[in-house]
Amino acid sequence: MTTTPLRDRDLARAFDHAAHRYDRLTALNPGYRTDLRRSARRLRLPRGGAGLRVLDLGCGTGASTEALLRAAPYARITAVDASAGMLRRARAKPWPARVDFRQLTAEETATLGEGPYDAVFAAYLFRNVTDPDRVLAAVRALLGPGGRLAVHEYSLSGSAVHRALWTAVCRGVIMPLGAVGGDRALYRHLWRSVLDFDTAPAFAARLADAGFTAVHAAPVAGWQTGITHTFLARNGAAAPYTEDTR
Repeated sequence: MTTTPLRDRDLARAFDHAAHRYDRLTALNPGYRTDLRRSARRLRLPRGGAGLRVLDLGCGTGASTEALLRAAPYARITAVDASAGMLRRARAKPWPARVDFRQLTAEETATLGEGPYDAVFAAYLFRNVTDPDRVLAAVRALLGPGGRLAVHEYSLSGSAVHRALWTAVCRGVIMPLGAVGGDRALYRHLWRSVLDFDTAPAFAARLADAGFTAVHAAPVAGWQTGITHTFLARNGAAAPYTEDTR
């Protein structure tokens, strides 16, 4: 069984269609929200995020936004996604006033001139974009000097065992569940996009090539060890955080 990963508008439409079932499906993944929260905490934002601006890039239905809010409860969070359907689900949930949702792609966000952000969190984003290097350049443009980046992504270790495990989970669990909901193409995309994406060492090298510093890849726990990683990086030399007086 082979398939071509979805891209751009086709992928956004697939997420629109799946949005009303998406939270129920991710809830079946042991550790899904726990792992997101761990990756958000790995940003190590000081003072609970007080005075900081944080961007949630590819927020989906808001699970990553919730993880950020737990890690930095006092930060101002801008959460963006290209899928109108996913954003409708996110906006329907209760949020403090300092959380703002917008329908934008990563590249569009960089053109608004609303930076700099102190930190960017991107969960399950980079394997879904046509040009990861272009998006990384956009992220660097959005981050202030020393700004922090955390990428939470399905990025295989490079081991044949982890590659086989991912295919087994997709064929045995993920794609059958997607077929029941009429989202077969989206969950086939999930399987294939992970196999086609960078391994963890390759994505870490891509971050360094894009100009990020202090690049580090950390595995998640549980069954996803070797399948999902948190990638941490800085935009140039680290700079001290200052209170935002605007």
